[in-house]
Amino acid sequence: MERVLARETKDKIEQSVLLKGWADSVRDHGKITFIDIRDRSGVVQCVGQSLPKVTPESVVEITGKVVKRPENLVNKEIETGAVEVQIEKFDVISESAELPIPIDGDGLDIDESHRLKYRYLDLRRSRMSRNLRLRDKTVRFIRKYLGEQDFVEVETPILTKTTPEGARDFIVPSRLQRGMFYALPQSPQQYKQLLMVAGMERYFQIARCFRDEDPRADRAYGEFTQLDIEMSFVTQEDILQLAEGLFTKLVGEVFPEKRIKQMPWPRISQEEAMEKYGSDKPDLRENKNDPNELAFCWVIDFPLFAEQSEKDYFHGAGSAKWAPSHHMFTAPHPEDVSLLDSDPGKVRGLQHDMVLNGYEVGGGSVRIHDPKVQSKVFDLIGFSEQQKKQFEHMLSAFAYGVPPHGGVAPGVDRFLMTVLGEPSVREVMAFPMSASGQTSVMDAPSEAGDDQLKELGISISRKKNK
Repeated sequence: MERVLARETKDKIEQSVLLKGWADSVRDHGKITFIDIRDRSGVVQCVGQSLPKVTPESVVEITGKVVKRPENLVNKEIETGAVEVQIEKFDVISESAELPIPIDGDGLDIDESHRLKYRYLDLRRSRMSRNLRLRDKTVRFIRKYLGEQDFVEVETPILTKTTPEGARDFIVPSRLQRGMFYALPQSPQQYKQLLMVAGMERYFQIARCFRDEDPRADRAYGEFTQLDIEMSFVTQEDILQLAEGLFTKLVGEVFPEKRIKQMPWPRISQEEAMEKYGSDKPDLRENKNDPNELAFCWVIDFPLFAEQSEKDYFHGAGSAKWAPSHHMFTAPHPEDVSLLDSDPGKVRGLQHDMVLNGYEVGGGSVRIHDPKVQSKVFDLIGFSEQQKKQFEHMLSAFAYGVPPHGGVAPGVDRFLMTVLGEPSVREVMAFPMSASGQTSVMDAPSEAGDDQLKELGISISRKKNK
């Protein structure tokens, strides 16, 4: 007999079925025992007489007959509430010990460190399972939509080169070239621009990104996922139209209960956003208590540079007065290029932030494709010749015919957190790091063995306890 899923039992009335799953709940009434069986599809109530003792969350196998429940006992809260399975054969495949954390609620009242330690149990709760399944539907929709728009999905390297892009890099020692280090990518920024030089024209990737920066509710420590998009021969308007169309249709198909407040999405300059809302991530919802209202907008016309004090200089660039507001590859507004020499503080960048309900859920820009302009930007942010050499591969590639190009990179985690109304991005990630940088379930980071360090040519300096 083939296995039947819980939700399929409603269509199997008066038939014998084989169920396999977890004992979601056990209610022993002496001679009669009720067991709710849970699998990936949902739950169904099973009832039997003189069953062996079983603990909740044990893995069980049941053979039985599907029957209709009496009308007054129908459970309208679940999909299978009109039926139950009369148990004919019952086996315990794997018995569960008492759970260290409860999994019957939403879990938000449980200390997060405990939830992350037992994440494989935490993910059994219906809210977390729903979040991961909606994440899967979101990514599958994105791939289908962009594929139909002639985009090519390209994977870019995880082991790459350390460059000063804004956040701290995670570095990885090389065994074959001792004393040298790889960096994990903060984003595929340079590779996707090189793909435009390569003539791909339309690229995307569901990209893992790594940044050693302090965690926040809307930003995970260590690693996160973004939808990375880059296009050639486009204007900023083309980029905004593509992303707006993608996410509007995504919401309609994957989150049909949600309502987008305004379409087309409003366009707001950064200056107007700060003056009117006091934030460049404005929350434009009419009713902030309405969980189904989605207020998207674009914030544009950011300054290309931010003025900084010497103590805040950009990654060792000396006492440079300017730092890039977005990143160093963002193109200046065509009308403001001449101001690079006379008044850099007034130069607008072709940057665009995708804002949803008060969160920046994505950002991007039109990129610099003129090597002379790129060199000028490097000078303004105080890059030394040595620092410029870290980007020599980019400048060299740009000497061989680079098309105008730009893109956008919505954060998958942050978008889902916002749409689902979750309090943290960690609620939509399977195995996130804790705020202290410890990986869920695993005891990571951990010490490396002496033999491993010796092979890499690394010695660890440990301070002795006084």
